[in-house]
Amino acid sequence: MDNGSAIAALGALAQGTRLDVFRLLVRHEPDGMAAGEIARQLEVPQNTMSAHLGILARAGIVRSERHSRSIIYRADLDGLRALTLFLVKDCCAGNAELCAPLVAELSPCC
Repeated sequence: MDNGSAIAALGALAQGTRLDVFRLLVRHEPDGMAAGEIARQLEVPQNTMSAHLGILARAGIVRSERHSRSIIYRADLDGLRALTLFLVKDCCAGNAELCAPLVAELSPCC
């Protein structure tokens, strides 16, 4: 990941509704959710939700797939992994024991 991609992903997540969408989709992995259901759960108009989902998709952290008449959205966990690794790549100047608490905090959730 380069600086531009990281800035796009972080910028997409730097808005409350989009952050809520992304977190909701992470909770619904691997099945994903239809756009209408996302809008209903977050109480956001569908046209507004479409705009938010488009921004997240262009930033590379959400992906979509058509299933008959519905579009199913999923968190792009590879994009999340790339962003996370980009942010911590130089963690603690290579001093692994200083990063151990961060790794320990992430391990139980996965």
